Amino acid sequence: MKKKKQTKKISINRIIISGGGTGGHIFPAVAIGKEIKKKFPNAKIFYVGANGGMEMDLVPKNGFPIEGVWISGIQRQLTPKNILRNLLFPIKFFVSLWQSFRILSRVKPDCVIGVGGYASGPLGRVAAWKSIPLVICEQNAFPGITNRWLSSKATKILLGNADALRYFDTTKCVVTGNPIRHFEIKDRNKAVTQLGLNPDKPVVLVLGGSLGSLSINSILEDYVDKILDSQIQLIWQTGKIYFEGLSRRIAPAQGLIMSAFIDDMATAYSAADLVVSRAGGSTISEMIQLSKPSVLIPSPNVAEDHQTKNALSLVNSGAAVLVRDQDARKKLIPIIKGIVCDSQKLMGLKNKIATFPRHESAREIVEEVINILNNRALK
Repeated sequence: MKKKKQTKKISINRIIISGGGTGGHIFPAVAIGKEIKKKFPNAKIFYVGANGGMEMDLVPKNGFPIEGVWISGIQRQLTPKNILRNLLFPIKFFVSLWQSFRILSRVKPDCVIGVGGYASGPLGRVAAWKSIPLVICEQNAFPGITNRWLSSKATKILLGNADALRYFDTTKCVVTGNPIRHFEIKDRNKAVTQLGLNPDKPVVLVLGGSLGSLSINSILEDYVDKILDSQIQLIWQTGKIYFEGLSRRIAPAQGLIMSAFIDDMATAYSAADLVVSRAGGSTISEMIQLSKPSVLIPSPNVAEDHQTKNALSLVNSGAAVLVRDQDARKKLIPIIKGIVCDSQKLMGLKNKIATFPRHESAREIVEEVINILNNRALK
């Protein structure tokens, strides 16, 4: 009688997660790292970002070490300063390749996970050269240039939005959704009361992305009094660079919470009847996971207008409302009022977005990595 061939139980020992630039790349990266540590407590997680990027601050705050490489993206607005930056790009790129080679040779990871953003490009490319499994995570409906560049070398491509399937080799793709921050959602009225707001009045949560939005902030600054006079309450995340100026110009008022950055997003989301936001990949995933009605204002300043494509993945199914940035000054406030003051419209949006599939994205991504390592061990 033949003995069954025993398979070795795969453990993740060392992983490098690379990428960053915006919260939309950083928060998923941190969520993946936490899921790996949850499943494999002894695993060593290393992050690689871009020198000067916000990931160099946010990742260590979440308990992980990070190392920077000298890389930055191509600047599309041709100012004298940006022209100089673009001229430096080839030098930065080759230096970052060398830095990536040294990092990979020292760490010897089981796998490299790229979460998008220019910081993941050099490391992902060198990982492929060194035959280290490369997993890329694409958050958006339209993939970024770095992930498109890496896709032919990737072992697996994990998608946050199924609309991105058309841009990749589908035999490599799995739709996992985007890992999002963990939120303990509370009772709506309790959350509103905790924030010092009135539970009998509607609450609108306004987000301008991790860096804030000049155009959204400008509109709210001009119309904040009219919004509050309409008995609508605001939780307004301005972004750090805009907060000081706005807080000098806008007087404190009942029904208005204004902050540079919202740390307790669970309470803010729990309290919100409607979310007004940019349309980054992580935001779309949060709206789906939490079944939140939303008005989406895609940023016009992102590569290849990918936020509009993100928004349309909800809007085309009636699960969100789209307001283009150039139309927002004229349309945004009437649309907000028209939704929060009409319970049927609000419930219609909520019911539509509740039909979208939900993923345990971080867990699914880690399972894909384990499958890759298992298949590799069997060869």
